[in-house]
Amino acid sequence: MLVELSIRDLALFEDASFSFGEGLNCITGETGAGKSLFIGALKLLLGERPKGKLVREGAKEARVEGLFAFPSDSVPPRLESFLAEHAPEVLAERDGEEDLELVLIRRLRTDGKTQGKLNGQAVTQRLLRELSGTLIEIHGQHEGQALFETREQVALLDAYGGNEGFRQTYSTLRREWLSLVEQLASFEEGARNRTDRLDLVRFQAGELEEAGITLEEWRELTEERERLRHADDLLGEVGGALEDLDGESGSALTKVQAAVTALGRWEVRIAELGEPAEALREASLHLSEAAEALARFVDGVEVSPGRLEEVESRLALVERLAKKHSTDVAGVVALRDRLAVELEELEGGAGSTEELELEVAAAEGRLSEAAAALTKRRRALRKKLKDAVESSLGDLGLERAEFGVLVEPKSEELTDSPNATAAKNKSRRFGLDGADEVAFQLAANPGEGLSPLAHVASGGEAARILLALRGALAAKQTIPTMVFDEIDSGVGGRLAPRVGAHLRDLGVHHQILCVTHLPAVAAAAHQHLKVEKGTNEGRTSTKVAELGAQERVLEVADMIGGGADAETARAEASRLLIEAAG
Repeated sequence: MLVELSIRDLALFEDASFSFGEGLNCITGETGAGKSLFIGALKLLLGERPKGKLVREGAKEARVEGLFAFPSDSVPPRLESFLAEHAPEVLAERDGEEDLELVLIRRLRTDGKTQGKLNGQAVTQRLLRELSGTLIEIHGQHEGQALFETREQVALLDAYGGNEGFRQTYSTLRREWLSLVEQLASFEEGARNRTDRLDLVRFQAGELEEAGITLEEWRELTEERERLRHADDLLGEVGGALEDLDGESGSALTKVQAAVTALGRWEVRIAELGEPAEALREASLHLSEAAEALARFVDGVEVSPGRLEEVESRLALVERLAKKHSTDVAGVVALRDRLAVELEELEGGAGSTEELELEVAAAEGRLSEAAAALTKRRRALRKKLKDAVESSLGDLGLERAEFGVLVEPKSEELTDSPNATAAKNKSRRFGLDGADEVAFQLAANPGEGLSPLAHVASGGEAARILLALRGALAAKQTIPTMVFDEIDSGVGGRLAPRVGAHLRDLGVHHQILCVTHLPAVAAAAHQHLKVEKGTNEGRTSTKVAELGAQERVLEVADMIGGGADAETARAEASRLLIEAAG
């Protein structure tokens, strides 16, 4: 979950920090105090392009930092898969038994340029956006909703039905099928001009084989180049540090050892000296070990222009090959292996078109069966999800709305031809998520036909539909943190306690951050934060405060009656807080 969000020099935020807990976290404050800016800062952190002039007047840059923490046994699978693919070093840094902590930082300069970091490593804006999809889901009033996207609807339906295993089977079979299709396409292309292809593959494979680079050698050479380039500096600075630590005279180690000897004579007679004496002995041991390690390092530093030239030449060769093939070093190694296999097949005339066509057909049959099983499960879920969502919608003020789930086969160009081109056309049917067109539908009012959500749901309705869907999903947690920006838009006082109760219940399975104007929603919070704008020495800034029990009464009362001093408003605020907690 999101533990803390720190904002510095972003518009009205000079230096503010939001601390969040589990369950429902509500953010309140007067209009213009900075609630929307909080949402904007969160979006900026998660990879959105900055809009307008956001860097605070007089500052060189704005900075947003977020700390996310997950218990070792509760790391979301989507997040773990993403990190394993795109940032494996983040997982490697932690022991499997340790909690996972992610620190995201986004800097925004006055010229509009940004820089992102994940646990200290620079990351691209695209990577931040992709990562955000595994961490936070933001639902606002005036933006495109993820809920309207087909892939999100498929994911929600499958999460509801526990279809993860079926989807995994389908994905595996789809990859196998596509691989065979690509092999068939390559074989057909090679058959048309096998000689030219053979010459090209033979040349490229020979060139890469002659280079003979491995990832391990590349890493070793890169580190060796750094040592050789800076050998003089290393010998001077590290050698100097070693001399200070363990030199011939006046060294730190000598002095510590002398102190150990001195205390050793007295500690047997004065017990109070035992603890510092033991600490100095441990320090002496650590200093000795450090001195030995530094000595080994200094002994291994070599000033060798000739060797540096060899290393530079070797690395330059690999870099030229990587640039030539538009890849990185890992890609060069993988390409070499692929070309070796292809060369062997070309030279041996491996297989035949007919054999590959039979393999493609068999793989397609297995894939079709997996897709059909997934379709059957999805169709069986429609009524169950419809009933669950409509029940929640009724409790959220949309009792006359009708919800529907459309599951239809994807269109494809039918053909009996077994060649690669025909097989590739079928990829339109076998999509990433299955062979179905899935669409959530809504009829907001009686007498209206069901239409896709994007066509009929307003911002407030979409947020409440999402809330109903998430309530139906219950423990099927697909994302750790959900943000609702003014979900109460268009909601009257009668419905507000229901919305608050739904958000609080949803907080059992997700961390919820909710910007709200409704007192009943704010009263339902497990944690209540208030943003407030003030002026100091002629400059306006926004501050954030976590409210205690009495402060919450006053804030909720202020939201009710526009004045926390009103006794009736305070009484109503206390009632709302007690009811929400009970």
